[in-house]
Amino acid sequence: MSVLTRDEAQTRAQILDVERYTIALDLTTGEETFDSRTAVRFTARAAGDTFVEVKPATLRSISLDGHPLDPALLDGNRYPLTGLTAGPHELHIDAAMHYSRTGEGMHRFTDPTDGETYLYTQLFMEDVQRVFAAFDQPDLKSVFAIDVTAPEGWTVLGNGVAEHTGQGRWTIAPTPLISTYLVAIAAGPWHSVTTEHAGLPFGIHCRRSLAPHLDADADEILDITRACYDRYHEKFDEPYPFDSYDQAFVPEFNAGAMENPGLVTFRDEFVYRSAVTDTERQTRAMVIAHEMAHMWFGDLVTLTWWDDIWLNESFAEYMGYQTLTEATHFTDTWVDFGVARKGWGYDADQRPSTHPVAPDPDAVPDTASALLNFDGISYAKGASALRQLVAWLGEKDFLAGINAHFARHRFANATLADFIDNLASATDRDVHAWAEQWLRTTGIDTLTAETGTPEPAAALTAPNGNGNGQSWSLTVTRDGSRPHRITVGAYDHALGTQAGPGHLALRDRFEIDVPGDGTPTIRPGHRPALVVLNDGDLTYAKVRLDTASWDTVLTGLSGIPDALTRAVLWNTARDMVRDGELDPATYLATARTHLPHESDLALVQGVLTFAAGQIAARYTAPENRPAALATLTDLCRDLIRRTEDGSNPGLRLIAVRHFIDAATQPDTLRTWLDEDTVHGGPELDPELRWRILTRLAVLGATDETTIAAALEADPSATGREGAARCRAALPTPEAKAAAWDALFTDDTLSNYLFTATAQGFWQPGQEELTGDYVPRFYPEATALAARRGPAIAEAAGRHAFPAYAVDAESLATGTRALEDPALIPALRRKLVDQLDDLRRALAVRTATSG
Repeated sequence: MSVLTRDEAQTRAQILDVERYTIALDLTTGEETFDSRTAVRFTARAAGDTFVEVKPATLRSISLDGHPLDPALLDGNRYPLTGLTAGPHELHIDAAMHYSRTGEGMHRFTDPTDGETYLYTQLFMEDVQRVFAAFDQPDLKSVFAIDVTAPEGWTVLGNGVAEHTGQGRWTIAPTPLISTYLVAIAAGPWHSVTTEHAGLPFGIHCRRSLAPHLDADADEILDITRACYDRYHEKFDEPYPFDSYDQAFVPEFNAGAMENPGLVTFRDEFVYRSAVTDTERQTRAMVIAHEMAHMWFGDLVTLTWWDDIWLNESFAEYMGYQTLTEATHFTDTWVDFGVARKGWGYDADQRPSTHPVAPDPDAVPDTASALLNFDGISYAKGASALRQLVAWLGEKDFLAGINAHFARHRFANATLADFIDNLASATDRDVHAWAEQWLRTTGIDTLTAETGTPEPAAALTAPNGNGNGQSWSLTVTRDGSRPHRITVGAYDHALGTQAGPGHLALRDRFEIDVPGDGTPTIRPGHRPALVVLNDGDLTYAKVRLDTASWDTVLTGLSGIPDALTRAVLWNTARDMVRDGELDPATYLATARTHLPHESDLALVQGVLTFAAGQIAARYTAPENRPAALATLTDLCRDLIRRTEDGSNPGLRLIAVRHFIDAATQPDTLRTWLDEDTVHGGPELDPELRWRILTRLAVLGATDETTIAAALEADPSATGREGAARCRAALPTPEAKAAAWDALFTDDTLSNYLFTATAQGFWQPGQEELTGDYVPRFYPEATALAARRGPAIAEAAGRHAFPAYAVDAESLATGTRALEDPALIPALRRKLVDQLDDLRRALAVRTATSG
């Protein structure tokens, strides 16, 4: 399939105006294909040639202005329109289109629980052509009027209000001007909960088999939705621009969610069928807020080309967290951002594939390259940059600038230059210079603190000195190029106070600009026990503490009063491990010391995830892994004991999950599984049962008979995924061979079953069993990606990569594989990133052993 280049898009946008699509979809024609009939009204500004995109199973007919054209002229996914005259035209295309099993185009899913079938579209980037013919680029906005024929008993959802006209026929209200990639349809026997807010219909929808779980959370989901809607209307001058707001939780969805106007689609794991923590509920709420922000950032005003994807994602990420904090009971969202999302950005920004938040347009020459930039930089780093911008600019001027942006570009397209000009119109500050330094550069600055005692003369004349020798100085050095406005926190030991021994008390917080004028900052009093740069986490930078402060962190981290400060310091420890400056064993020991006293669930979850997924699994040599796992199981056992009174079920659930994942002996897990409960709670739900069974499979303590029985007891979609994960994890040659064949040979696995199988296949401790598959991965993944496309390529690169083969030979094999010209861009990017992470893990191991 040909990818669209930026030059082609610019040329087509210069000659075409697209007024209206009239689309008829028939979803009753069988399990493999559906019918798609499209009429496109457009105007050619001048005579010339262009093309329309469509990727049919069968192209039945095509006509222009009533004149039949030859379907055989279709070239891949492009049909040439040659010799266009200036003026209005109407194009008609009749085609049969394939259903998808990979989450691209029109995805088809049959629920194994009850046999019901559900369809939904994911048309992002260039997949609209899998559903209907289109001039597929974001700056050719148009009106879309869609009719759908569906089986009787189904509900059809779309971008506008859908009306059932009888006999399975549905008419969806025409949209205002939107981009092709934002068109959405969802069809099936949905379970729906509907209401009205601010004069608009609101609805939430899921599979019927999930109905009890959606109903249990419906009030929470709708309350969050209403609160965010109201808060955005307080922030934005432009009202919500569409006629309804539906949120559909759909199966086997590749992303977290998609911002289709009026019909946001979410992965239906957000309909919780098992126990979850408040942090996980907060994550769902953040995604709701994020996607609603897109109704303005991305849908009302849309990027002109994909180099400005940050205009969509960075803003939605920032607004999602900030608005959730302001409008709901989730008031500590930035802690979760700091410990869970920000590391995603930091990691991405240190890889060879890093790119600016706003890359040069020439660096995004086509849609294939644009797809690679949906990463931690466009989301987490971009949101961090915006948070720093608000700290520097002030929220009032920031909101004035974005409201000017909406007013000038509503239902149209805009670029980085447009946005910066609109911000600049609201402030006297040099926003253009800020954008060059923050949005057009790559990498992470490192801010290092040095503390000391100032010279007497300096102390006497300093604004904050008191001249009696009780002063301390702070010098911040910057390795990097960006300006930062940061808060510095100074903390003392809280001995003799109500906080109790081992706690730290905030003495002072003050703001500084980095770089400064070269003179140290002098503050009154003795030198604090702890000096924290970027306290409050308002900038995007690595932080390095002075030696005395770091010693205080190691002994007193859990005694710091503010969770966001603790998040900054845990991130510092994480960075130091990754950079070879802190022994992984020291990180584990620090977690063992302080997590039993940690009250913030996002911090506990984030620290344990890094400790288990990176330190124990990758950064620790195999001979030291049992000791690392023992530390984790001891820690989790301690947390379980401390929560026996039922006072903190979320913390207990996190501890139980991580105890299961780190267990090296099956006895306790078998007891829990046999008794269907953890002693003292919780009772096992489907998620915990499959988690236990997966770990027992890794340990060789279960078999196919037990897995099959568990699947019979839970025949749901997540049950099928759990069984696939367990079977692939079994430590036998036969199990590995069967899993490998399913992944790379038969091509029948859906996107979710592929991911589950891949997750089970590679396990720390099974290196001898899977060693022969390491060199096989690269050529077979390359061929798979070419056959099955970008979504499966991304899944293969993320989940099927031999991440636990941390050795020089594996790294060399992978590096040679990058020379293969057959690698499609999506897989090449994942391999570049994975190999860099592998190189880092090997370096950490070497530094530790050396």
